[in-house]
Amino acid sequence: MAFRHKMIPATVALTAATLLAGCASGGTAPEAGGTSGEPVTGGTLTYLEYQAPTCLYLPAAGFYPNGGLLNQITDKLTYQNPETLEIEPWIAESWEVNDDATEYTFTLRDGVTFSDGTPLDAAAVAKNFDTYGLGNSELSLPVAEQVNNYEASEVIDETTVRFTFTQPSPGFLQGTSVIGSGLVSPETLALPYEEQCQLKNIVGSGPFTVENQVVDQQVDLVAREDYDWAPASFEHQGRAYLDEIKMIVTPEDSVRIGALTSGQADFVRYVQAFDEAAVESAGFELYAPQTRGVNNGLYLRPTNPVLSDIAVRQALLAGTDAQEVVDTIFTENYPKATSPLSSTALGYVDLSEKLAYDPDRANQLLDEAGWEPGPDGIRQKDGVPLEVSAFVALPQPLSKETLELIAQQWTEIGAKLTVRPGDAGSYAVDIKDASKTGAFHTMVGRADQDVIKSQFHTENRNAILSNDPKLDALLEEEASEPDPDARNAKVAEIQEYIVDQAYMIPLFEEPQVYGAAPYVEGVEFEAVGRPSFYNVWLNK
Repeated sequence: MAFRHKMIPATVALTAATLLAGCASGGTAPEAGGTSGEPVTGGTLTYLEYQAPTCLYLPAAGFYPNGGLLNQITDKLTYQNPETLEIEPWIAESWEVNDDATEYTFTLRDGVTFSDGTPLDAAAVAKNFDTYGLGNSELSLPVAEQVNNYEASEVIDETTVRFTFTQPSPGFLQGTSVIGSGLVSPETLALPYEEQCQLKNIVGSGPFTVENQVVDQQVDLVAREDYDWAPASFEHQGRAYLDEIKMIVTPEDSVRIGALTSGQADFVRYVQAFDEAAVESAGFELYAPQTRGVNNGLYLRPTNPVLSDIAVRQALLAGTDAQEVVDTIFTENYPKATSPLSSTALGYVDLSEKLAYDPDRANQLLDEAGWEPGPDGIRQKDGVPLEVSAFVALPQPLSKETLELIAQQWTEIGAKLTVRPGDAGSYAVDIKDASKTGAFHTMVGRADQDVIKSQFHTENRNAILSNDPKLDALLEEEASEPDPDARNAKVAEIQEYIVDQAYMIPLFEEPQVYGAAPYVEGVEFEAVGRPSFYNVWLNK
């Protein structure tokens, strides 16, 4: 799998990775006898993660640090090829879909088991998707965003399961391949939400199992010796090559990069743009898989008193220079957004002209809407200043720097963006209150058209805290359209509507950027950039 590698000027001071003192790179040595290009079994991969995992209830576990764990300990019903985006067999050997996508029948591989020894059979698969499709109010389990219009499951026999839907659900097949559809044991699914959030309670069928955890600090995974059900298209079958993975939470950028380049770590996530050159110039590999979803951007909430005025939203969109953000803060791994969706997303349309930076138009819009310059340069209307607040988004790359640069741009049109710290004590409450958090810095990755519904629908992520029934209706039409061409046309209509309403200021197409030692072979990512270590081996 090829990703762009590039060099940019940078000066980086690397500090000693004291967190990893005593942790030798690669851990135990691989078996003798391997040669370059010929995988060998054995060894420990030391993987440094920027943030600690959060809740691991599968439908709520899309956070990228969670994926680095869940991709190793759970399997999916199907596999989405990250290069072709085709859906391929995995736990399901084959499937049939009726003409209007209201009925899916899967035939499962025989002999698959969860790590507790229980069978991963049709009954277990049915239980997983009954939970993901319907939720469970008694256990406080929410419905999964990747499952739409779900009605019921039917166990035909031990290896055959059928799902039915109240309306067409064309995204369901791809939805069975995503991180939120990881298959877990019925024992796990019987637990309430708070307990399913905890790693110790997640029993999957994946190639690794959890050996040890220090909460918020470190997780040790070990290879499952009897694993033998990788995706059918994989050349490698059987147990994973690695013996062990040590995932260590390492928030400091300089420590992660210093540990990698000094040989104390083998693989790191979240190589910041300003560290890319340091990684490559030291002879290490840089990977930047795209997330293929709704772009990184500033989402404007129409229920905010100031932003309820569409002219204000349109002015802020016209007054934001996304190209300057990319050129100043990021690298070529972060292409400027040309639509709400990534150019690599299904259903993408190029809306560059509607997203052009035009401060003159922004000022004109605000003048015509009655927003007059105040004594401090910030416009006012009826005594209300043109001010919007946004929190620094800790999961987003260089969010603080991005928001601060946008704040500077907005001063040119008489608007104020107040940037609040992402670790503020009021964050959890205020982020859900449009009057206190008018703009939200976020994105979401998924290689299916339904990703746009996931981000904007009031019953899903609802990034803009919408009060727009037309938008909801458009999203529901997209999610229930079985014809591929008509579905893409609806996705195009939704993108234009979002831009015309200025519900979002698209900034850039977000990658996940990783660094790896040159001896780490077989690095792979799912379709939206989460790592899979099943095929990784250490070429030492």
